[in-house]
Amino acid sequence: MGEHAQVLSIALFLLVCIVIFGVGTDAFLSAGNILNIVRQAAPILIVAVAMTLVITTGGIDLSVGSTLALVNALAAILMAQGVGWPVAVLLMVVAGGLIGLAQGWFIAYQGIPAFIVTLAGLSILRGYALYLTEGYSIPIVDVPGFFWLGRGTLAGLPAPALIALLVAVLGFVVMLRTRYGRQVIAVGSNLEAARRVGMPARWIVTSVYVVSGVASAIAGLLIAARLGSGSSNAAVGFELQVIAAVVLGGTSLMGGKSSVVGTVLGTMTIAVIGNGLILMHISPFFTQIVTGTIILIAIWMNTKLFSARLRLPRAGS
Repeated sequence: MGEHAQVLSIALFLLVCIVIFGVGTDAFLSAGNILNIVRQAAPILIVAVAMTLVITTGGIDLSVGSTLALVNALAAILMAQGVGWPVAVLLMVVAGGLIGLAQGWFIAYQGIPAFIVTLAGLSILRGYALYLTEGYSIPIVDVPGFFWLGRGTLAGLPAPALIALLVAVLGFVVMLRTRYGRQVIAVGSNLEAARRVGMPARWIVTSVYVVSGVASAIAGLLIAARLGSGSSNAAVGFELQVIAAVVLGGTSLMGGKSSVVGTVLGTMTIAVIGNGLILMHISPFFTQIVTGTIILIAIWMNTKLFSARLRLPRAGS
């Protein structure tokens, strides 16, 4: 119980939110709305799983939203010029990985703080997307195979949600069952100690930013497929939602501790809050205030009320 208190607390908080919004509006618990929630949460979850690895190493990636927007716009431009969608998808995934590789190199091998590198990336990548599109949306037409990625269903479930679930399961297995996952945690706990015992510490740090870039590219492709267009203005503020979801789930910002299950619950909490407030007809200008307040309270509960492990009194004490 004590070891998993943070995950249990966010699960309880998510349940409370579902009950409140379910009572507050008839539409919230409808099948259509539930499917809409998981469809819209899919891009956040995909990137949040990757961000879990980044934050576990003690880093941060503020550029995920800008990477998503750049890939979103580039994919639309390529398909508008006649490039087949499978080729465009592959190129965009590679591009996302290369963006992450470049940022990871500056962080791990040049010693520049992750906050500075990815903050610069946030500006550079968004600016390049704006330059390419001149601020306009690029329509994607007559590409049914690509559209299925964002709009299709399989066994009644949205395709984006199934892709996000696959990514979450993969992240869980990697972090819990593989040598690489243990190395990520070790580097986050003490990078110098990990290096001295022979771990390729700097490459591990670089690799998590590669994973983050690839995940951002996949998320950008899913959003482009759902909306049928690419835009440089996509995913503004996306990085804050992703980081909030990861921290809500119990992953430590100091590194060395992670929970992919918690990340999934944190992502769904963010999605449920946003959807529920809209259905309750709360002003969109007020929604951000309410969402931020709820997130702050939930994180405070995680760090202050549930962080201490439960202890049983010793015999005779």
